Parts: sequence; C-alpha cells; structure tokens
Amino acid sequence: MKLKREETVDYNFKVTWHAITKMYNAYGAPFEITASTGFVLLNIDVDLGTPATKIAPLLGMESRSLTRMLKTFEEKGWIVKKPDPVDGRSVRIFLTSEGIKKRELSRLSVKEFNKKVREAVPGKDMNVFLDVVARINKIIDDKELFTQLKNQILENEQNH
Repeated sequence: MKLKREETVDYNFKVTWHAITKMYNAYGAPFEITASTGFVLLNIDVDLGTPATKIAPLLGMESRSLTRMLKTFEEKGWIVKKPDPVDGRSVRIFLTSEGIKKRELSRLSVKEFNKKVREAVPGKDMNVFLDVVARINKIIDDKELFTQLKNQILENEQNH
C-alpha cells in the first residue's frame, strides 16, 4: 500500500502540532511565553510545587532542555527551587507570583483554543478523535512495534 505523505498519521500529527505550536508562540510572544514554556508552567502544581524530576517525563522532554528552561524561569523570577520536605535529596519547583501570572496566561490560551475546537468539532467527532489518539498511543507504546521489520531488514542485509 503506497501512501501519500498527506495520508500518513505521522505527517498529519507533525503538521498539526507545528501549527498549534506556532499559534501558541504567536499568542505568547508579547508575554515572553512560548508553547514549550507554557506547557512546562501548566505542569507545575500551584499549591504543592512539582518535583523537578517529574516535569520532563510528563511532557516527554529531555531533562537537559528542561534544566535550561528552569534556569531561565529562575532568572526571570517565575520559579523558585526548594528542597523537597519528604525527600531532602530532591528539589521541588514552585511558581512565584509572576510565574503564576504566566501560567494563567498559558491556561487561558489552552482553554480558548480547546473551546474553539469543540465549537467547530461536534462532540461525537471529538470522542472518535480522542479514541483514535488513544489507540495510536497504545501502538506507539508497543515495544515490539518494529521488531519484525528490523529483523527482516537485518536478515536481508546478511543475505546480500
């Protein structure tokens, strides 16, 4: 089965995600917020703070990227780092009043975008979309996804 680029799942996710990121970046620019910084801010618990080690996995980020971002947040006065009261070896990230403002701007943009999408896409279609995304994520999580293909390629290379 030959698929055109526009017919592949990956292409459509990539193009759509790029457009969403661009939209959030344009909205956030006057507030010094990017799509990435907004998503990080949204994943910091306002009341309890969030363990620094939990943020990157939640967002599928590399810890190095998150470390740089948190350093920038700290320099801008959006966060403070405090020792975890339960696990003294761990650090919790807390939002400052300025960080809470930036988080709220991010929250409002996510809410507005989702409201507009839900106005344009009937509930039944949205449920189907979310179900399809859940199924795709299950396929992605399958550790054996490419095992057979990889083995076939390696076998072909050995035979030639």
